[in-house]
Amino acid sequence: MKAKPIIYSVLAVILIAAGIYTLSNNKKKNQAETAIVSQKNEFISVNVTQAKYEHITNDYSSNGTFAPYQELSFPSEISGRIVRVLVDEGSYVRVGQTVATIKKDQLEVDNSNANATYQNAVVDNQRYENAFKTGGVTKQQVDNSRLQVKNARAQLQQANLRIGDTNVRASINGIINKRLIEPGSVVSPGTVMFEIVNVSRLKLKVNVNESQVASMKVGDEINVKASVYPDTPFKGKISFIAPLADASLNFPVEIEISNSNENKLRAGMYGTAVFNAKDSGTAHAMLVLPKEAFVGGVSSNEVFVVNKDNTVKLTKVVVGRIFGSQIEILGGLKDGQTVVTTGQINLIDGAKIKIVK
Repeated sequence: MKAKPIIYSVLAVILIAAGIYTLSNNKKKNQAETAIVSQKNEFISVNVTQAKYEHITNDYSSNGTFAPYQELSFPSEISGRIVRVLVDEGSYVRVGQTVATIKKDQLEVDNSNANATYQNAVVDNQRYENAFKTGGVTKQQVDNSRLQVKNARAQLQQANLRIGDTNVRASINGIINKRLIEPGSVVSPGTVMFEIVNVSRLKLKVNVNESQVASMKVGDEINVKASVYPDTPFKGKISFIAPLADASLNFPVEIEISNSNENKLRAGMYGTAVFNAKDSGTAHAMLVLPKEAFVGGVSSNEVFVVNKDNTVKLTKVVVGRIFGSQIEILGGLKDGQTVVTTGQINLIDGAKIKIVK
């Protein structure tokens, strides 16, 4: 009976010893694996570049959208029913050309009545004038007669204008972009009938900053590129420079471009204005870095500089002008210093790196 408790105790001791041994082995194994991982992650792989002096021109560009030189939503001036529409979408029209006619039967009747009223007023006034000379009427009666002639003449002129307005005439040169009426349509004053655009000339609207606008003046010749015609050069002239900056502290500028006979350019296309620097036609050597070198974007003014022992130092720099993907560096770096361009998200000040490129 006493042998069984002794056996159980021995077995328990053996099991406890086996567990301790297993835990010890597992701990050593985990420590070995952790050491291997730590060794693998000791260096962070990055790409780098060197800060260096490059000759970059002071030319700069600004993107915008081509707009028509003139654009008009053409409204009706009178009420009536459309009798004829003489143009279609895409038709070219000139100033004064009749583009539609409005039914004028009732207006002609009104005009005839107004003319008769005017003629009667003229005859009556002549009678009063003659009678006044002999003392047959008073001065007040003559004045009233003259006023009636004046009012009747004004009503006749108004009736004549309404008759003329039944022939709807274009008020600008251009192309019918939209036709919003058909024969039988009923219009009233203000009803838009056509949309006319003049693209014989176009306006490229761009924004420039204060340092750029200071050297511009109206009439300056500007090189212009169109995104759909990358190999075709266009010439334009500055026609407007805003006297007041917008909310982003940029100044709206309009550049007028003569369009070709084939109307290659169309309103709404994207364009680029290339402004030539005023100070010279040559390039200037300046210390530059690519945009990719900046931690969190150019506005941070921070880059990781590589030390001789392959560690990095987070460095504050002074940024100058932006030339495409190249950023001018005014301070904080020297020519030839190595700077990280990719992998910054994994870096901290003093981190060890492995240069891939």
